[in-house]
Amino acid sequence: MPDTLSIEPITLYGCDISYFTGKLENYFRVRGIPYELRAMQLPADAKKLKQEVGLFQMPALQLGDGRWMTDSTKIIQWFETQYPQHGVIPHDPVQAFVCLLIEDWADEWWWRPAMHYRWYYPEGAHLQSRHLADELMGDMRLPGYLKRNMIRRRQRGGYTTGDGMTAANVAGVEAMFLRLLAQLQAIFSARPFLLGERPSLADIGLSGPFFRHFALDPVPLEIIRKQAPAVLEWVARLWNTRLADCNADWVQGIPDDLGPLLDDIGSTYLPYLCANVDAVSAGQKRFDVEAGGVLYQGARYSRYRVWCLQALRAHYQALPEQYQAATRALLQKHGCWEPLWQRQQLPLLPGQEEGLPFRADCKMVAANE
Repeated sequence: MPDTLSIEPITLYGCDISYFTGKLENYFRVRGIPYELRAMQLPADAKKLKQEVGLFQMPALQLGDGRWMTDSTKIIQWFETQYPQHGVIPHDPVQAFVCLLIEDWADEWWWRPAMHYRWYYPEGAHLQSRHLADELMGDMRLPGYLKRNMIRRRQRGGYTTGDGMTAANVAGVEAMFLRLLAQLQAIFSARPFLLGERPSLADIGLSGPFFRHFALDPVPLEIIRKQAPAVLEWVARLWNTRLADCNADWVQGIPDDLGPLLDDIGSTYLPYLCANVDAVSAGQKRFDVEAGGVLYQGARYSRYRVWCLQALRAHYQALPEQYQAATRALLQKHGCWEPLWQRQQLPLLPGQEEGLPFRADCKMVAANE
């Protein structure tokens, strides 16, 4: 049992339309771990977080004993060790690795399409800039229209047009989203969660782009409603499920219908990580990359995503020896093995991210330059 005197009460600082705040909320709800959500207030909380964890990013978490935490992936891994019953990581090592891979893909690859739909279309940009201005900037004495304009410029300059999105690749990025919807529609028409009758870390990871973006913002929500209603049901089902009440188990092995997801990871996400490695190695703040047939020009480099690639390798190397061959065969089948190891030397900073989830070294993407 966890030491609840030091862990609880848990305060989650974020935003109720935030990608990673929603991911952590889904995790805590599925696990039945009590928490309180509080809206971050800028600029005061940004200064506080830089002092406590080394940088400002959303969300952040404070434990009952006063310790602060950051990075949703490492926060979840830490809580899994503290609350071992009814966990989200399967006992089967191959399934566990696939969950970690899908979570990383959901976090780092689907971020850009989710931000694109929110900030490219006026319906989402006007709605959510007003929401963010009211929720996060309520203490700032500025006219409302100015706050909203500041938010739209910041989000677009940092995460869409400022991170490789151009008029030329909008169609390709949106086609990628439609392909994902078709893949997930097939899966969730067959079973309630990615690995069977109970949610896993893979579901939690995909809740990041879906719960507070694709299934919330007006344009993608309408697409999902019309083309992938089973996906919309999954979003609500995950939010309403408690693992302690689930009597069913995960399926055996890796279902065949996860194959298209793994194919896309091998053909788009992992090659993108390799291109990012090359950019960081060369000291390039921005780089061009073609991934999955879509060209991204002027994408921002990320030291954090170099660490993500290293973390995936470490998860594989930590597998029991008797499971490594099966995992490698699966990755080779779906084109994931070669790009996972293609770059032998990774340009990591000394001791990079070793302090997570209590101390961070690098933001998800570099400062807007």
